[in-house]
Amino acid sequence: MSEIANRLLAGLSVLVVEDEAIISFMVEDMLSELGAQDVRVAANVANALALIDSKKPDLAVLDVNLGGERAYPVAERLDADGIPFVFTTGYGKSGLDPRWTAKTVVQKPFTVPIMADALRGLLRR
Repeated sequence: MSEIANRLLAGLSVLVVEDEAIISFMVEDMLSELGAQDVRVAANVANALALIDSKKPDLAVLDVNLGGERAYPVAERLDADGIPFVFTTGYGKSGLDPRWTAKTVVQKPFTVPIMADALRGLLRR
């Protein structure tokens, strides 16, 4: 990983909303590798909203399907608060509610460079 990639998220706080423990650990490692200072993980909508209430993240990574529960209430909250985020899903954009198809989607499985590109796009906006 290049030094620039290591600094991509330097000093930033990232919220990961993912119900699969192995995937959440992998994403947390990826974000740390990209320089994130603080990575907090929630496995469901209620926990994610509580984490946002306790400390607003700089950006977020949201799995669309959280064990049958959709992450859209979290997306709505982040959107209202002006916090950029990406969706992750195994279904690509076709798996999203039409309201959210303009948002960045990272299709599972993904690599560090793929996630870095998606997050770099968020940070440019």
